[in-house]
Amino acid sequence: MSSSNKNDGSQKPVDRIARGVKKTNWLGTATFFSARVTDPFLQYGILAKGYGNSLIELLHGSVLPQGPGLITNTPIDALGLSPYRSIVLGMAIGSSIKQNIHLTTIMQEEITPATGAAVGAFNTLFNSLNSLFFVCAQTSASVNGEHFPQTPLIVGSSLYAVGITLELLSEVQRAVFKKDPKNKGKVYEGGLFGLSRHINYFGYTMWRTGYALACGGWIWGATVAALFTFDFTQRAIPLLQSYLEERYAEKYSHYEQAVPYKFIPLLW
Repeated sequence: MSSSNKNDGSQKPVDRIARGVKKTNWLGTATFFSARVTDPFLQYGILAKGYGNSLIELLHGSVLPQGPGLITNTPIDALGLSPYRSIVLGMAIGSSIKQNIHLTTIMQEEITPATGAAVGAFNTLFNSLNSLFFVCAQTSASVNGEHFPQTPLIVGSSLYAVGITLELLSEVQRAVFKKDPKNKGKVYEGGLFGLSRHINYFGYTMWRTGYALACGGWIWGATVAALFTFDFTQRAIPLLQSYLEERYAEKYSHYEQAVPYKFIPLLW
């Protein structure tokens, strides 16, 4: 278990990952998987069906009129979304797929039903805030009738694509290394983890920032970037580092010396 569970007289941040408990909890896995699968349907409801319109109006906002529908001559057109809204929905779908790939093929630690529900709800909350900020005219990143493309969408979708690829690829590289019996007890120092000791956290922060920017504009994007940077650097990374130092000792110290950057490659 992580060092957060030690009783040393001081209150430690909560680590929801059962470090070192490598087993499958089918109910917990199903809870998280289901939460992530259903999320895109909720986001579609907000973007296309007006699920959040009453809330926006209750808060004295106005609803952004939908732009012209996407025309691809494929079944996608039946969604009735503008090109901008189609990309926003695609970000929700992409995040769901990525996280369930990690859950079912990469993650080894146990995920309990409570953790599955909490983490699933957390991701749905942020996705829903993005969708609501987009459809609210006062907060939307779209400023000219959803004409395509717009700068927040270009920058945001680029950050999203790079970040989610960075997160997934780094985790796949490490998983392949760990599954080789010859590497048992070794610290993975290669691939993208040779650029930053927590490159996957950086990738997650990038795509979360891009998703928020594309929906709610520059201020919301910067806010999300700051929130996740703070959480990872002040809570998640110290917790994980304590666990890794305890488990791997000198081997992890060598990794820290070889890769001095804990979060942002070549910077921090």
